[in-house]
Amino acid sequence: MKKFRNPIMEVGPDPWIYRHTDGHYYFMVTRGDRLDLWKSESMSGISNGAMKTIWTPPAEGLDRRKLWAPEIHHLGDKWYVYFTDNNGGGDDARKIYVLENEHADPLEGTWRMKGAVNTVLPGLDGTVLEHKGKLFFMYAGYGHFPKYGSAIYAAEMENPWTIKGEESLLTKPEYDWEHQGGMAINEGPCFLKRFGKVFLIYSASTCWSDDYALGMLTAKEDSDLLNPASWTKSEEPVFCKSIENSVFGPGHNSFTVSPDGTEDWIVYHAIPISEGGSKRRSARMQKFGWTADGNPDFGAPIPTEVEFDVPSGEK
Repeated sequence: MKKFRNPIMEVGPDPWIYRHTDGHYYFMVTRGDRLDLWKSESMSGISNGAMKTIWTPPAEGLDRRKLWAPEIHHLGDKWYVYFTDNNGGGDDARKIYVLENEHADPLEGTWRMKGAVNTVLPGLDGTVLEHKGKLFFMYAGYGHFPKYGSAIYAAEMENPWTIKGEESLLTKPEYDWEHQGGMAINEGPCFLKRFGKVFLIYSASTCWSDDYALGMLTAKEDSDLLNPASWTKSEEPVFCKSIENSVFGPGHNSFTVSPDGTEDWIVYHAIPISEGGSKRRSARMQKFGWTADGNPDFGAPIPTEVEFDVPSGEK
């Protein structure tokens, strides 16, 4: 069987992968001054796929150096990209912006700015979840300095760029493993749905820390996802560094399935050496399984330069 080795992209902070009904994987990472989009039928070979810079910021307004954490989603019959920017200011000016494209192929057509999501707080790492006929927005909001740096808030949306109703605080840094690297952080929310449950996976501590890790909230699929009481929070990280495998600071992940749909895969960034810092973040991927009681089992982050089977059905 064909093999691959991590990393799948040597410089790849905040990797986001999306498998569309057209059989292609769409992939984005933080590039800082632009938004690049990759398209490929291969997960393991995503960095060799077709790539296009789909958007660059205007000369005035947005900070042209701090475009972070882009995600591409297909909602209804249109494509949307969510990304973070400082709007030319400091952390208190940080917002999540939305681009829209009506073309069937997101590498074609025109990406139009829809504006900033109307969040109550400044923040970053916006994502969306379609569930039970509703669209939810979740992000890492600032607003509780100096007690902690960011927490994850959720709200329902009336359209892909506009929140309606109140925001709910779903998780804030509470445990020691969420306070590593000099700040208390919950950020980078994303989702899994399986076995009658919704799992909110998030990143904890600072992204430059060896101890950046993934935490998890769990709710029943028929519960009110905006009610904090619907969620149960894991007291320990569900994915964290492996000194033995020389993988540090794993986090800010996304999920997808193999080309034939039989395997679940997590895509994340990590640092190859202890105290390597955020500039050493590379994009990686690995298969994961499920426990007997229906929870994701991510295991330990796999080592680089060791060969593993490519996703099932990959050509």
